[in-house]
Amino acid sequence: MKEELMLTLWQYARSLGWAIVAALSFAFAMGLAIKVFDLLSPGIDEWEEIKKGNWGVALIIAALVLSVGMVLYKVI
Repeated sequence: MKEELMLTLWQYARSLGWAIVAALSFAFAMGLAIKVFDLLSPGIDEWEEIKKGNWGVALIIAALVLSVGMVLYKVI
């Protein structure tokens, strides 16, 4: 009985560890992707355009986040 409990707790700890690794990897990769996108479009301040209400830029950033998220989902 005690072995089963320890095995279950170990599996929970491993799952929690993988969830933390996945979250950190996702945050790092998303930040990197947005930074690269900003560098590739030097004449446009995307965040300022979003603040002004430019829906086109907002949709492009949303598409970037979703596409990177789908790729990371398959990798992680």
